[in-house]
Amino acid sequence: MAFATAWAPQQKGIVLDGCGGPGGWADGISRFLGIRDLGVEWDTAACSTRRAAGHSTVQADVSQFVLRPLIGMVWGLLFSPPCTLFSDAGTRVGRLVLGVLAEGVRRLMAGDDCRAEMRSRVYPVALAEQEVRNAKRPEGKRWTPERVEAAAREDAFIACLILEPARYLHALLSAADPRVPFEWAAFEQVPAALPVWQVYAQELRARGWSVWAGVLNAADYGVGQSRRRAVLIASGVRQVFPPEPTHTEHGGGEDLFGGCTPRWRSMAEVIGRGATDRPAPTVTSGGAKTGGAEPFPTNARRILADAQARGTWAGPASTRVNVVEAGLLQSFPADYPWQGGKNKGHEQAGNAVPPLLAAHVVSAATGIPVRAPARVLAPTA
Repeated sequence: MAFATAWAPQQKGIVLDGCGGPGGWADGISRFLGIRDLGVEWDTAACSTRRAAGHSTVQADVSQFVLRPLIGMVWGLLFSPPCTLFSDAGTRVGRLVLGVLAEGVRRLMAGDDCRAEMRSRVYPVALAEQEVRNAKRPEGKRWTPERVEAAAREDAFIACLILEPARYLHALLSAADPRVPFEWAAFEQVPAALPVWQVYAQELRARGWSVWAGVLNAADYGVGQSRRRAVLIASGVRQVFPPEPTHTEHGGGEDLFGGCTPRWRSMAEVIGRGATDRPAPTVTSGGAKTGGAEPFPTNARRILADAQARGTWAGPASTRVNVVEAGLLQSFPADYPWQGGKNKGHEQAGNAVPPLLAAHVVSAATGIPVRAPARVLAPTA
């Protein structure tokens, strides 16, 4: 099913989404901006979800994707590299190698494909972290040395995926006589990755681009969760600024048009149950491992207890949500076609860019205004 709106601003060329996932960027820009993307994604279930939602998709490893056939046709670039190596939920290896990654960005932007070298330099750090984790496992459940080494190699590879936008940017910015001018880019990751986005910002500014890099809260843009994300917005043809919030924590005040700014959307408002006075905490993919949906961080039960004590919790005393509700809290439509089973659905919903946030970020990059969607964001009965 396609979620296109009835209006369509001029799309000057391909919008390439380097880590397409289940379609967070794609859903946001198609429903709220009227433009489409071409997503590159490796995970089979995520590709199936994208295709079922009507989003153009190439199943490929983003680090092996051959960009050459698209050179001269790309108008905008989107990237949300995997966050597990930077987030609290993962090994946090990415945080320990920020200096290595910064060097990698600079070298790749200059045309030096140093990715193999960067992975080899990250590997010892990843191995040390995996060995510490393995030592904490109960005796009898510890991994073999070979399995620990394989996990460390995978961690080094995943951590270095944040370098891929530099490879793409160098190729796109170096294009001679492009049929379509490459005009803008927007990247997203967890807040711990902001130092890497700031290096990208320095490199793009040195090439004459206008860039903003900082942390945005999805709740400020009408998303029903307080998800904070490190974002880079860049344009080679216009001045860029962070998107103007459409919601505030307590509401009130005047918006750009003299009206009253609405307060953050509560969890109960979005899914019909839960806290009535606040958005949900960050939706994550943790439910995929437990067989249920546990999309809240470790402080969820304290938040739940506080809400119950104040009488602001509507619904059963549970922190679990189903796949549809997880998608709604991310600002996907209630009928978004999650594929691959319950666990994979939770994983995809938790890893996706909130479409509403994506729309506002790309609006800031392109100047295309955010419009009301053709589909209503509301739970099904």
